[in-house]
Parts: sequence; C-alpha cells; structure tokens
Amino acid sequence: MGAPMIDELISAERRRSFYIDGRWVNAAERATAPVVNPATEEVFADVALGDAGDVNAAVAAAHRAFASYSAWPVAERGALLGRIHAMLLERAEQFAQTLTLEMGAAISYARSAQVPFAAEHVRVAREVLAGYALLEMRGTTAIVREPVGVCALITPWNWPLYQITAKVAPALAAGCTVVLKPSELSPFSALLFAQVVHDAGAPAGVFN
Repeated sequence: MGAPMIDELISAERRRSFYIDGRWVNAAERATAPVVNPATEEVFADVALGDAGDVNAAVAAAHRAFASYSAWPVAERGALLGRIHAMLLERAEQFAQTLTLEMGAAISYARSAQVPFAAEHVRVAREVLAGYALLEMRGTTAIVREPVGVCALITPWNWPLYQITAKVAPALAAGCTVVLKPSELSPFSALLFAQVVHDAGAPAGVFN
C-alpha cells in the first residue's frame, strides 16, 4: 500500500480556493503555481495564487471580526485554542502525509516531529494565556495589555505547519484576528490548518 496522492488528502477544488471570512472562496484570478515535491523533483499539484483583491477581502474580514473577537474572555480564547490543538492531533496523519508531499520530509519525521511540535505551539499558547497578566499594577500605574488588531502573518516553506502555529496561536491567544500568507512552495498544510480553525469554531473573519 503506497502513500496517498494529493487528491486523497486535499481536493483539487480546495487547492484552488482561499479561506476568507469563514468560508472557502474561489481566487479572484485563476492564476496558479506548480507545487514540487523536493524529494522527487516532480510537480504533483498546483495551487491558487492570490492578488490584491483576495488580500483586501481577507483584511476587510479580519477588521470586521476584530471588534467582537478582541473582546472574547480569556477562557473562550483558550477553549478555541484547545479545540484547535485537539484537532491537529486527531488529523496528524493527514498533515504528516501532506508535509511529506509538499516539502519532501520523511514520513517518519513528519509524524514524530513536524506535526506534534506544531501542535505544541498551540498548547503552549493556551497555557501561557491562562496565566498571563493582562492587567498589571506598578505602584499607582495600571498596565493593560490589549490586542493590537489585525495580524498579517507570512510563513516560509520549511517546516510550514510549525511556522504557521508559531505565529497564529499567539495571535489568537492575544485576541488578534489573522491574515495568513503561507508559502506557495508548501501551501497545502496551510489549507488543512484553515479547515481545523473553521471546524474548531473560530468566528468568521478571525482567521483568513
């Protein structure tokens, strides 16, 4: 029994879509880029490329969502991170197989390191949030730590899922909304992660 093909992991329709404002939408333009498996140097799929219209739609969705999400209590943000963490572990094999295809990682290493270490970013962000002093008194001065707004997060091709969770989890913990631009060289773990965030119950626009 061989390793799964990309169509078994992510449909062609999904690979040509973006997750914006809580739903999967077609790219504004039909431009695509080939995705190469570095282990074989073979093109095994293509992925949609965004343009200014896609970016503007994602940023607008994140701005709309910020007012309500930034007011979420710490417990609710922590619960969202807890669900994301659990789903990453539940879907670990799908992520591992995808990482093997898109970046040429050995499947044993994807299973033992890349996926579990990525999930740990989410767990630790939740743990830190639970004990973090959002309001601190220094003498008669009150220091209040508040969400900064919409976070534009750009991640590289290497260790893609790990890089995504290292940025997205702290942003969500802080109460910020997110626009993520993953690498077009290893994009498919990002699509799987977007589905996890959706299934975990993130409100529309919180993650794009």
